[in-house]
Amino acid sequence: MIQKYFHRWEQQLASVSQHERLVRPFAWGEDWIEESGGGVPPEPAPRSVAAWVERVMQDTDAFYTPAPARYTFTPALPGERAGGEAGVLTYPSGFATPHEQNNTVQARYFPANPIRKPRRGATGPRRAVVVLAQWNADANGHVGLCQILARLGIASLRISLPYHDQRMPPELTRADYIVSSNVVRTLQVCRQAVRDVRLALWWLRDQGYDRLGLLGTSLGSCLSLLTTCHEPLVKAQALNHVSPYFSDVVWRGLSTEHVRQGFEGHVDADQLRHLWRPISPWSFLDRLHDRQTLLVYAKYDLTFPVDLSRTLVDEFHRRQLPVQVRVLPCGHYSTGAAPFKFLDAWYLARFLATKL
Repeated sequence: MIQKYFHRWEQQLASVSQHERLVRPFAWGEDWIEESGGGVPPEPAPRSVAAWVERVMQDTDAFYTPAPARYTFTPALPGERAGGEAGVLTYPSGFATPHEQNNTVQARYFPANPIRKPRRGATGPRRAVVVLAQWNADANGHVGLCQILARLGIASLRISLPYHDQRMPPELTRADYIVSSNVVRTLQVCRQAVRDVRLALWWLRDQGYDRLGLLGTSLGSCLSLLTTCHEPLVKAQALNHVSPYFSDVVWRGLSTEHVRQGFEGHVDADQLRHLWRPISPWSFLDRLHDRQTLLVYAKYDLTFPVDLSRTLVDEFHRRQLPVQVRVLPCGHYSTGAAPFKFLDAWYLARFLATKL
């Protein structure tokens, strides 16, 4: 009875934005392969796409490593500071896309403002976290979590993901280009997100923060884990709604039914899982032996199917990776409703406060 109640609630919550979800045409996305120079590769798709993915998997460190960036920090004026935000960090994205508006990263900075002030002369590690909200989060998504972290003595950068809020070109109403039925574009835009997060971490390091972590939700959790696997600076990660495979969530999840419809008749689930290996956490779990991880999943989740989350948890345990697990007694969308959002925030913030 409880499961049926939450599943009905999840479907009702998901239906609110159903009219905005467009089934976009399938594309292999060969024009997003760098070697093609923006044209058509010499081999026809899908062969050229599969060959490119194989090359990517041979050196994912190069795939996910950006060139250094020049940063601009704009402090908030005294009358503009709200909720502890001290200013906005902007910098060129670590990967250039055809949409100029998407190529500048914006991250809101929340300095630590602990409830218990340190004693005069006391020193300790300077802790900071990059926060990645869920797919299609608005500009204020997860700001409340940043404020909680600040009160626990942890600074944060709330980063805008590619094609979200200020980075969204005028032809979009949702962040469709980061998760879509365009195979290579999805790979490249998720690559862009990881590079952008790494640049944010490098800025925090340069400001003197020496204990760095990540907090990611839903799509943000996948991107966080990919970043942790390729960025040595990350000491701890709190992942909220998790799956071992990017493609399986898209193929089976409630929130991405319209994306799957775009794939139908062109690729199947196994083929998509193989092609999207570069953005699937499963490909990189062997890199996590020295990282602290929190995995949070929801018992009645229809967007991140629960068996996928449990598969990832089981694999962490099988590999003896350092992990804590928390299970929310709700669904994916209902995680954002009281009282579940408070329980979720407690799990995430407490883990980072104790592990950083």
